[in-house]
Amino acid sequence: MKTPVKVTLITVAVVVALILAAVIYVLVNQRSTPSPGGEGEPASVVRPNSHVLDDGGEGAVTVVEFLDFECEACGAFYPIVEDIREKFAGQITYVVRYFPLPGHTNSTNAALAAEAAAGQDRFEDMYHRLFETQAEWGESQESRADLFRGFAEELGLDMAAYDAAIADPETLARVEMDLNEGQALGVSSTPTFFVEGEPLELQQWNDLEDAITQALSTAP
Repeated sequence: MKTPVKVTLITVAVVVALILAAVIYVLVNQRSTPSPGGEGEPASVVRPNSHVLDDGGEGAVTVVEFLDFECEACGAFYPIVEDIREKFAGQITYVVRYFPLPGHTNSTNAALAAEAAAGQDRFEDMYHRLFETQAEWGESQESRADLFRGFAEELGLDMAAYDAAIADPETLARVEMDLNEGQALGVSSTPTFFVEGEPLELQQWNDLEDAITQALSTAP
């Protein structure tokens, strides 16, 4: 009669141990996986450290683009975006955020180059250089980090500071923060635009301009 009791006690002990292990696993993962905007913060379309290309000031319509510098669609939209920025100058605040797609070898390298340039207040210059040269390096299966470093030299950046920024884990963390927050917001492809905090479903080339015009017409 003692054996069944012993087996039962062992079984109960194993089950309790498994439950405790599961609880500990969940708690550890909750602590080690911060939310995109920080502990307990919901995902936000714009952050204080987001890169602003144009600041339209109070009352301006806010446009946010999640982009991948290697993405061909982003490259195709680049001249359209530049036209829109010029057309709506002073009326919109234009923000860009990183969303490097995993299938592109140099997406993250390009984002790191842009972020390193941002540390020297040259983000927009690197932004232009990366898109204007995309045909030279896009879809390459080899790292083009050296090419991007050459862009930094051509822009006259402090190369010691640039190299330090590229090597700094915080630079990659900054890029990944945008990526993670984009995913939390439902971004899955690039370019993805938000106008006044609302995601825009692109079907035609002029959809972005139309959405901005609509937002301006209803602005207080």
